[in-house]
Amino acid sequence: MNIQQIRYVMAVAETRHFGLAADKCFITQSTLSTMILKFEDEIGITIFDRKKKPVELTSEGRIVLEKLYQINKEFDQLQELLKEIKGEIKGDLSLGVIPTVAPFLLPLFMQQFVTKFPQLNIEIREITTGEIISQLRRRELDIGILSVPLNDPDIVETKLYDEPFVFYDAQEGKGNGISVYQIDTQRLCLLEEGHCMRTQVLHLCESHKIRFNPSKNLRYKVGSIDSLLRFVDASGACTLVPMLATLDFGPERKSRLREFKAPLPYRSIGFAVHRHFVKKKLLAALQEELLAATRGLLPEVQKGEQLLPV
Repeated sequence: MNIQQIRYVMAVAETRHFGLAADKCFITQSTLSTMILKFEDEIGITIFDRKKKPVELTSEGRIVLEKLYQINKEFDQLQELLKEIKGEIKGDLSLGVIPTVAPFLLPLFMQQFVTKFPQLNIEIREITTGEIISQLRRRELDIGILSVPLNDPDIVETKLYDEPFVFYDAQEGKGNGISVYQIDTQRLCLLEEGHCMRTQVLHLCESHKIRFNPSKNLRYKVGSIDSLLRFVDASGACTLVPMLATLDFGPERKSRLREFKAPLPYRSIGFAVHRHFVKKKLLAALQEELLAATRGLLPEVQKGEQLLPV
């Protein structure tokens, strides 16, 4: 058996059709069918029930397929390890970034990074923290950029920077700093459930015994900071915004910002990779570009000012 036969089996399992699988593998259907039959003969197990339409896995085939997926992942990891040993930064990179970071961080450095490494093919997915963790565990994602810590035994984290939150109020002009105790929680708008920034703000209220008591006759679930700010502007509400998200604010929105008085609420942003991740040189290069792009844009968070993350 060889890795190509394994991938032919995986293609049929995914498409449930020999013709579609052959197209996906860029070979003829007869070649693919012959190679899979040879594979089945070698292991002494029939993987597919060819009489069913669409093609179905046999009960034994399902067990074998699970192991084949693992072997394929290990083979991919071996290839990446060989590139790492040779000092090469090329191939494929899948990067998952949470929605409250992606639109504000990635434009600062990604184009320069892509230009610097033209042999690297990058796929970026804007997904939630839960989705990043799930995909990292399944080895479907190389690197996540999200709020840390995660405290997951399967995930290795590297903190990149601390990002303060600022207060945004559609009803008041720019004034002196505000304390977390002064937040009007009846007007406070948050992202919908599933976003870590919502969890962080609720934790901030809870840790300071501030009851989050939003308006009872209006529920508006928003999934991005841009939508959140538009709703806040329209309804005269208020919210907390991560500092990088405010860099492109126009004069009107900047006039509605107020910095927090110490202690300063903030979140930590970092890399997350699977504990068996091998693309260490690539990760180091990405970190170098990212930190260079954010240097000078964020103030240093002093130790006595730490409220977030959770």
